Order: sequence, then C-alpha cells, then structure tokens
Amino acid sequence: MTMDGVVNIDDLRKLAKKRLPRAAYDFIEGGTDDEVGLVTNEQAFRSKRIVPRYLIDVSVRDQSTSLFGRSYSSPIGIAPTGLAGMFRHGADMMLAEAARDANVPFILSGAGTGSIEDLGKLAPDHGWYQHYSARDSSIDEDMIKRASDAGLKTLVFTVDAPGSSNRERNIRNGWGWPPKPTWKVKFEALSHPAWFIQWLQHGTPRFDNWAKYAGPAASDEEVADFVFDQLKAPMTWNHVERYRQLWKGNFVLKGIMHPNDAIRAHSLGLNGIIVSNHGARQLDKAPSPLEVLPAICNAVGDKMTVMLDSGVRRGLDALIAICMGAKFVFQGRPTLYGVTAGGVAGAAKALAIFRHQIDISMAQIGATKIADLGPDFLMWKHEEDLLRKGR
Repeated sequence: MTMDGVVNIDDLRKLAKKRLPRAAYDFIEGGTDDEVGLVTNEQAFRSKRIVPRYLIDVSVRDQSTSLFGRSYSSPIGIAPTGLAGMFRHGADMMLAEAARDANVPFILSGAGTGSIEDLGKLAPDHGWYQHYSARDSSIDEDMIKRASDAGLKTLVFTVDAPGSSNRERNIRNGWGWPPKPTWKVKFEALSHPAWFIQWLQHGTPRFDNWAKYAGPAASDEEVADFVFDQLKAPMTWNHVERYRQLWKGNFVLKGIMHPNDAIRAHSLGLNGIIVSNHGARQLDKAPSPLEVLPAICNAVGDKMTVMLDSGVRRGLDALIAICMGAKFVFQGRPTLYGVTAGGVAGAAKALAIFRHQIDISMAQIGATKIADLGPDFLMWKHEEDLLRKGR
C-alpha cells in the first residue's frame, strides 16, 4: 500500500485494518475483558497538560537520547509485538530494518516469527531480544546463549503475562493461540486479497526461534503448538536471578507496575525496567503505566533506567512520559500498523511520524534537547509552584 496521504498513526491503523481480515485485525487491536484498559492507557496521556515556555531560541533542536551507553536518534523505540509475521510475512525483520535505519532500538518478541540470528546479522546494534520463560530450562539457557552469540547487547524479560488472558474478540472470532484461521476467517479474508495471498503462500508463520527445539520433522503448525505449550511456564524472581547470571549484557524487566517490584529488580542487579501493562492485553483493570510511573521513578529512578510503553500514540505522549520521569519510551501497535500496511516503508513511516511530532512539540514547549524535559513542564507542577508562592 502507498503511504501517500498518511499524516498520523491513526491513518496507518486504518490502512492496516483495510488490509487484514477482521479476526487478524482484532488480534492486534483488542484488549481483554471489557477493554477498559485500552481506554485507560490512552486517556492517561490525554489527561496530561504541558505548560509551554516561550521566548526561547528553539531554532536548533536535538532529540537524540543516550540509553545503556548508546546514542539513539530519538527517545522512542519499537516494543515487542508477538506474531507480527501473521500480519505481513517477514514483519519482524522489516521492523528491525526500520529501527536500524532510524537509529532506534527494536525488541524482537519471544513470540515473534523472526530469528535471533537474523536479528544479529541485520541490526546487532539496535536489536534487543525479549525472552519468555520456557517449561524446559535448557531452552531458556540456549535462547539466552544464542542472543549473546548473535551480538545482541540487551535482554528483555517480560513478566506481565503469567497466564492466558480473556481476549473476547479472539474468542468470538475463533482465533486462538497459536492463531489458526478457521474456514470462516479464510472466507472473510477473500475480501482482503493481499493478506489472503500471503496466507496461501506461507500459511501459519513459523516461530523460527523455537523450531530447532520442536524437532527436525515438526511442521510449522506443530512448532506453533510446541511454543504454546512451552510458554505455559511459570515466571518467578528465581528466574530473574538465573537469567541475570546467564546474561552478561544489559538486562531489563518488562511489565513492572509496582515500586516494590522495581526496588527488587534493582537489588538483583538489573540495568533497567519497562513500566508496562502489556498494552492492556492481560489485566483489564490495571492502571496505566503512566499513572504508576511517578511512584516507580521516585523509588528507583536515580538508580536504574526506567522506561515505559503502552498507550503511546503520538510524539507528545513520549515527551509527557519523559517529563514524568521515563528515560525512554517504546510503542508497539503503531509500528505494527505501519509494517502491516506497507512493510519496511510503513514501519519507517510510523517512526518518522513520531520523530516529526516530537520535534515540533519540543519547539512548541521550549525544549531544545531531551535533557531539558522534566516535571516543571507538567501542569500539576506548575499549579503547585503557583500555590506555594501564594499567587
């Protein structure tokens, strides 16, 4: 699809929706239970106000950001999105390519359809690997070793999916996990020929990282079943300690939502956390990451790198999160919309939209570099200061 006329992330969402059969689109878009969490995440950003500062020379602006000793061109990266290859064949490496070219990090999902080795070849300086615990601990150890051997520098352990969630859109569509399109879905897909042709050519996306463990004769669907069974493994702090011992690079926990958990992560020698509620796909009545971010930053913000994802749809959202204490921000659905709609070009378009919005927003609020951002820009801080001064 052409990117002509695409102005914002919602335009990419509409293009992705047009390309996909309903069941596949709902898999991306849906939350859990009543999908209150989806609204909560986005509303948290919409409720915040930034107080601009004027009469500042903003003719030169720099949004580059340092993270784990590396400089990235923008403070927003690509979060892990499982099964991306279902929406466009080869999507994981397309996302990695777009991230590499934009000089931002990309996190390959542990439930992705691209391999650790391919990521290491394509984008070793920008690729991070997200790990889920496997029932077979030897798989854990081998996955982590493979990530190190591939030259990746950051391991992300996602902890906010301790079990399956009640995703009612998927249930109504007959779209389980691992997804296996029913005849009803395939029939409806006839009205989405680009996706349907892809399905006919490639079938169920292959979980490349897991194929070797399922056995040499395993079909793509048998590999998918194997992955589903292995991902039923428990996740505990003992796993965190073991992975920390196995992994010598940057180690990040994704899904932390409580200050005490952040404190414990720091005590175990982790380098960072991503405050996240899994894009509102696990626990419907959880608070938004933005709501709990200040308490977590107060607990560990001066000791480890605190990042955030979930609900980010505009560049100004990223700036708000940074003003509230996050050092970096990730988004998942926007670049997934982009790669679904237009491959590498679509993912690159999503990142370019964020970059442009961050740039013009920095000018509007009077910030020339990311380090300028802080709580003084937020409305609540401004009001407190006025009250304190008795004005």
